[in-house]
Amino acid sequence: MTGILVDSDILIEVFRGRNRILLQAWHDLSQREDLIATSAINVAELWRGVLAPEREALRQLLAELTCLPLDREEGELAGELMRRYAPSHGLELPDALIASVAVTQRLNFWTRNRRHFPMPELRFYDV
Repeated sequence: MTGILVDSDILIEVFRGRNRILLQAWHDLSQREDLIATSAINVAELWRGVLAPEREALRQLLAELTCLPLDREEGELAGELMRRYAPSHGLELPDALIASVAVTQRLNFWTRNRRHFPMPELRFYDV
């Protein structure tokens, strides 16, 4: 699969609409034919913080993306990532699950929080 998995921090910035550089990158990306995806974990992170009057706008933003599910393969990899990186880097389960989706689906990962994702098998998307 060719494309990009978008992390919650990027989606929050797109949703807020304040960062011109990031919005231009989002627009440019949406013009390409690559898959633009997020994970169910990211959806949960966003939904947890959205205010009631903003819910419909968030639904519209998320409707533009493919939401990738978690399967056994992602679960196994996330467990392995936790074993390797939780003790030394403080990796938390949601980030391990998100990273496992990007790795198993062979997607570049767009995040500003690279320090949360120390694993070398993860390919980052650069703006």
